[in-house]
Amino acid sequence: MDFSCGSGHARQEREADGANLSDASSTFFPAMTKIVGTLGPKSRTVEIISSCLSSGMSVARFDFSWGDAEYHQETLENLKAAIKSTKKLCAVMLDTVGPELQVVNTTEHPISLQADTSVVLTPDQGKEATSNLLPINFTGLSKAVKQGDTIFIGQYLFTGSETTSVWLEVIEVNGEDVVCLIKNSATLGGPLYTLHVSQIRIELPTLTDKDKEVISTWGVRNNIDFLSLSYTRHAEDIRHAREFLSKLGDLHQTQIFAKIENIEGLTHFDEILQEADGIILSRGNLGIDLPPEKVFLFQKAAIYKCNMAGKPAVVTRVVDSMTDNLRPTRAEATDVANAVLDGSDAILLGAETLRGLYPVETISIVGRICAEAEKVFNQDLYFKKTVKYVGEPMTHLESIASSAVRAAIKVKASVIICFTSTGRAARLISKYRPTMPVISVVIPRLKTNQLRWIFSGAFEARQSLIVLADPRHPAESTNATNESVLKVALDHGKATGVIKPHDRVVVCQKLGDASVVKILELED
Repeated sequence: MDFSCGSGHARQEREADGANLSDASSTFFPAMTKIVGTLGPKSRTVEIISSCLSSGMSVARFDFSWGDAEYHQETLENLKAAIKSTKKLCAVMLDTVGPELQVVNTTEHPISLQADTSVVLTPDQGKEATSNLLPINFTGLSKAVKQGDTIFIGQYLFTGSETTSVWLEVIEVNGEDVVCLIKNSATLGGPLYTLHVSQIRIELPTLTDKDKEVISTWGVRNNIDFLSLSYTRHAEDIRHAREFLSKLGDLHQTQIFAKIENIEGLTHFDEILQEADGIILSRGNLGIDLPPEKVFLFQKAAIYKCNMAGKPAVVTRVVDSMTDNLRPTRAEATDVANAVLDGSDAILLGAETLRGLYPVETISIVGRICAEAEKVFNQDLYFKKTVKYVGEPMTHLESIASSAVRAAIKVKASVIICFTSTGRAARLISKYRPTMPVISVVIPRLKTNQLRWIFSGAFEARQSLIVLADPRHPAESTNATNESVLKVALDHGKATGVIKPHDRVVVCQKLGDASVVKILELED
């Protein structure tokens, strides 16, 4: 959640006047806004993943809408090797399938659909997909739709110039089959396409049996840090998922991010935000469910609510054209910057890294755009707005966090170092958008199950990666005093170039029962 920001309108005016048109300089922290990369066919080798990590990816997303557990396990093993070779921490996010309707094309031959002709959607998956007949994985479609309803089929968001996605209009319901008019010509390629019915509730569970099986096997085996809950529609969806995770050993620590994809999720947004650990704004499906002119309004309102609640907001579908091109369009570049200025904590890249031709370049360019936007982020206004929203009396921890950020800005500290065991203090600091990096030092806790003693804290360190600059997990310093762990953090900061001689550093830590904020002046 932390941002490398400018100091208000004066800075914005200087940037607008063209005072800084040079290339963004390469630093250890290219951007405070985090980048979630989806790993897949074009981004699963150790070499490519290493480059993704070096370019700024801090969370790796595994999308179980396609590929089996064995395929994703191979990719994850390559991620572990890349983490080891680059020495860059990376969290793991499992993205569920949820109640996703799909067209099944077992032949995998491209299917051409012509505008102004008709096509039948049938739940009979034994039939072969053709230009006139498309088998789907759901028997209840005929009961859910009526004449005049809109159905979208494709692999990705309809962009307007898309030739691989199609709009349909329901003209007749015939038993379990749905007869539709094709509104635009398109060619559907590959074995699987998503089917989305605009503003219609689909009576399927949010966490499906298939999702539960994947989480209880692949998820447990790999101690996933985040669960992206697709098609979250109610707060109860989050509570149900959390109850399920609580019975799966260490996964009780897994954070749940609600993926808001339709009108139903928007309607219950406030209650969902209360229950979830973070929010993913799935703009691909939202762009189909909402009128285009309403998407930006929801984005700004949702991000604001996340900011005030101190919960991460993640935005998707920002540079679709980079799936096939080396540079984003001007509109996309502006969209990324505006997402940062709106208050996004992270950008999630889907097709751009999963099947895109330029996964590394995409991460690098998005990171550079984010860094430039952060320079003109009005931190002063944001800080005042957040303090006012929180009101008085503040909780003890909130007071410490906001004081640490204000002190760091006033003394022009180069970094904030936060000692934490759960990650909560560090996340609260990041809520106030400091203009400098936050190094979160996760202090391991000693636990026992009567058979053996174990240190915990790795989960908390990795989970900080969606909001913080650089979480450290000094497990090797388990018997160390606060002073020696602080020295580890300072040495790390110096080694990475964020802390220099004579810099000021703000430290937030607990001493006994008291929480303190202290300012250090470093010597040579």
